[in-house]
Amino acid sequence: MSSEDEVVMEQSGKSARQSPTPDELAVWREYVETAEALRQALAAGLQATSGVSPGDYAVLLALSESDGHRLRSSALAEGIGWERSRLSHHLGRMEGRGLILRRKSGGDSRGAEVELTDDGARTFRASSGPHLRLVRRLFIDALAPADLEAVGKVATSLRRHLEELALEQENDQD
Repeated sequence: MSSEDEVVMEQSGKSARQSPTPDELAVWREYVETAEALRQALAAGLQATSGVSPGDYAVLLALSESDGHRLRSSALAEGIGWERSRLSHHLGRMEGRGLILRRKSGGDSRGAEVELTDDGARTFRASSGPHLRLVRRLFIDALAPADLEAVGKVATSLRRHLEELALEQENDQD
């Protein structure tokens, strides 16, 4: 392949290389390992300060932001990025602790709505302050303002790329 062909391929957004370079792999590995360490530190901190798991917090957050503090279980699963079976098992545990209620959907006997209880709302409010302070300590304080802006741009680019790939895959299946 000529250098002219490589330039054309680079300009079209496609790389002639099928595998990442060693430098690219080093960046990828650093990203994955750092993201996992951050996830673990946030999970441990949330559990220690509030007694809720990251899964609990995700469900409570989604419900607290929804109209009437309730969502169809399918919308909740999609909103937090979980499979329905995982969500169903988790909701059973949360319901047993009095954080949520599950009810049959009014207009659809097959669907269910998940509703935030008063105890769930109190638990969410009590856990939000410590969680947000932990986010600041572990993530925001580690970055200069310009770095934080750069991370935001990178995250936006990655999210957009993943959405485009998902759309391509969806179109390929049609």
